[in-house]
Amino acid sequence: MTQIYEDGEYLKNNPTWHEEDSPWKARQIMKIIEKNTLTPNRICEIGCGAGGILKYLSERYGGKKEYFGYEISPQAFEICKRKSNDKLTIVLKDLLVENNVHFDIVMAIDIFEHVEDYFGFLRKLKTKGDYTIFHIPLDLSVQTVMRSSPIIKGRKSVGHIHYFTKETALETLKDTGYEIIDYFYTAGSVELPNRKWKTKLLNIPRKLFFSLNKDLAVRVLGGYSILVLAK
Repeated sequence: MTQIYEDGEYLKNNPTWHEEDSPWKARQIMKIIEKNTLTPNRICEIGCGAGGILKYLSERYGGKKEYFGYEISPQAFEICKRKSNDKLTIVLKDLLVENNVHFDIVMAIDIFEHVEDYFGFLRKLKTKGDYTIFHIPLDLSVQTVMRSSPIIKGRKSVGHIHYFTKETALETLKDTGYEIIDYFYTAGSVELPNRKWKTKLLNIPRKLFFSLNKDLAVRVLGGYSILVLAK
């Protein structure tokens, strides 16, 4: 499955590499870092894509923090390398084969649902940082299973090959040796702009249902992801 990220197919389907979502994702990451009073000096993102998350973090956090982005796609690297500066280093390489590197925080933002051997990926990733922040799409819900088209569309357009609920996502991390420190839902479908009219229509009951029962709303209507801090 990594071929689509290296041969240009993913860029063809996603020409912005989702950079427009980066500020929103970065703010969720800052929220979980600050909520848990972490003070990282070396922050890394595996599969950094267009580099927007790292750029946002580097501009808003002061001090002598260092940022590192690893990307296997030559097309994404061409986009994100222009963001390199004295605080931000972008590398065209797989972090998992890098020797003698270690970070305070490693971020895997919408990543392991794309990886064929995601158990092996997660075990290797754990050795690269003291803490890991995951953003995991919760593609499985009652409405996506009943309709099926959102799951198939996501498989073809953005390369999701594994599908999770909150419970299976957290258990997967535990199964691969992680300790869950904190987590919360993120509402990408509700909060991000430029969504299609069907999504906007469904967001009305989503927001109401979520205010009454978060877990049940996510399980039934979907449209949410989960942000997890683990070690």
